[in-house]
Amino acid sequence: MASLQPRPGSPGLYSRGAEEFFGGHGTRAETGKASAVIRLSHAGRQHVLEGALAAPGDPTISRAGEAAMNIALPTEGTDLSPYLPDEHGLFFIYHFKADGSRTKDPAEAHWTWRSYQITDMRARREIGAERALPAPVRDAFLSPSHGCQIDFEDDFLYGDLPDLRHDFAEARGLTHFRFAFNDKMLIGARKQPLESVDRIRKLVESGTRKFRAPAELIEAVMGQSLDGMAVELDRMGDTLDGIEDRIVCDAWHNERQALVDARRQLVLIHRQMATLTSLFRHLDHSHRNELPDTINDMATRLSHRAHTLHHDGEQLQARTRLLQDELMAKLTEQSNQLLYILSVMTAVLLPMTIISGLFGMNVGGLPLVDTPHGFWVVTAISVVIAGIVYKIVRRLGRV
Repeated sequence: MASLQPRPGSPGLYSRGAEEFFGGHGTRAETGKASAVIRLSHAGRQHVLEGALAAPGDPTISRAGEAAMNIALPTEGTDLSPYLPDEHGLFFIYHFKADGSRTKDPAEAHWTWRSYQITDMRARREIGAERALPAPVRDAFLSPSHGCQIDFEDDFLYGDLPDLRHDFAEARGLTHFRFAFNDKMLIGARKQPLESVDRIRKLVESGTRKFRAPAELIEAVMGQSLDGMAVELDRMGDTLDGIEDRIVCDAWHNERQALVDARRQLVLIHRQMATLTSLFRHLDHSHRNELPDTINDMATRLSHRAHTLHHDGEQLQARTRLLQDELMAKLTEQSNQLLYILSVMTAVLLPMTIISGLFGMNVGGLPLVDTPHGFWVVTAISVVIAGIVYKIVRRLGRV
């Protein structure tokens, strides 16, 4: 039976019911007078607790219950899920050696990465009780967020930065990755599954990448996020190419909604890139003498990449505006053409309308009333007049 070890920095044992500890999903697999096995499942994982349970009324039941309730907190191992938080709102915890390689022994750790579900009250309580976080950092970390931010306080760099939702999320789009780190710890939090964070986590799991400091990992996460946004911009560019081709070929009648969707997505990405560029510039101006060299270099590189994407987004936005103007011009031209055709038809049919109105009056003395061919005479006169009007309009170059 695998034993669960306490996670560093948190209490070693919780005295609570076994089923309550695992979210009330406990089931008794086997029972007997002398022994019992309690099998608990949580977030797709099973834990087996063995204890001596006596029959009802046996005084040893209290000792067995106490043994079952003293459950150790999970450590970094495989008991944590990267997609479902545990009983502390924690997705995963990784320890890194000084050379950047991952270790499962907390005693060998040079720094630690923890990831929480920020909307989980248990995670918020644990973050709020983290003594290593300065009060301003802790307050900013737990406060409601409405946009990107980044700041430096007491050797901690913290803030909210944009990232793309994971592919299996309900709706793909931009959301935020919240973080706070110094040279010994990195605490991250999110609301939805994030694409960049998950990619870096998989690299850590496989041992492909080594991170000697939290700043390197944050730069890698932001690099993945910027790469994802660059891919989105490339995809938007391909979409605009297709829309432009169809507009030039006069097959633009179904392109209005596609252009609106592309422009909306570009506005979101461009706004985030503009904000990132401004944030890193503000960080450099406000804390130039306080920032460590590693963080300063990281901010410079990320700011340059964000500025490049911001410029690319501006170019694509200019293209969308031009395409929208061209599309509106074609719509206006089509509307004017339809209105002109209606005007010509009105002018051509106007003589017939007047003649039919005159001959439709029920008064005496109407000409051609008693003539056998009166109808055809009036029709011929109307057609001749309509033809004359049409030729006049054609000569004026209006048709």
